[in-house]
Amino acid sequence: MNPNTLFQIATWLIPLIIAIVFHEVSHGLVARRLGDPTAEELGRLSLNPVRHIDPFGTVILPLILALNHAPMFGWARPVPVNYGRLGHPRRDMVLVAIAGPGMNLLLGLLGAITLAIVIAVAGTEPGPTALFIGQNAVNFIKINIFLGVFNLLPIPPFDGGHVVEGLLPPPLAREFRKIGRFSLLVFIMLILVLPRLSPNADVIGRVVSPLVDGITRGLLGVFGITG
Repeated sequence: MNPNTLFQIATWLIPLIIAIVFHEVSHGLVARRLGDPTAEELGRLSLNPVRHIDPFGTVILPLILALNHAPMFGWARPVPVNYGRLGHPRRDMVLVAIAGPGMNLLLGLLGAITLAIVIAVAGTEPGPTALFIGQNAVNFIKINIFLGVFNLLPIPPFDGGHVVEGLLPPPLAREFRKIGRFSLLVFIMLILVLPRLSPNADVIGRVVSPLVDGITRGLLGVFGITG
């Protein structure tokens, strides 16, 4: 494996692991604050990536995507939340759900601040360390904004689906929840099947990516970063 490939993998995989670990931990922290300590009891509020790694979603899939120069994506093992232990289950379900995407958007902001600092310090001739940190920051921004937007899609198993479930009347919420049984199928349909069936059905390309690009450009623009 040549050095350029190793550099590419490192600058994508490191930001992705940080992004998905903080995403999951934020769900558990908000759940604990609202009355459900399940994640804490099971040791899942740790920032140790090992406690959150899903072998396929956290390592294998991102590695394949990086090697094929494809958009980076992945997931960790979901932090367990017992909605029955929450103080106000339906309301709190929504708050717990939006905590993950909210954390990703916050991390995207922190990534932009980091990138602005690196650019200011490194100047026009950055060294290897500055290049590595800067590329990590760029990818960190892209990954976090993408995860934040993508996870707000209003269908199970995504966080946006839990938001919808918490807002629906109980009978409709129970029926809506059943879609979650087919979470892997939903994921495959969105990522692989629909884009091949029709460009108009490409939810990622037509909905998620434009939003991600717009938010990213706006965020970088705040710090005077272009290109």
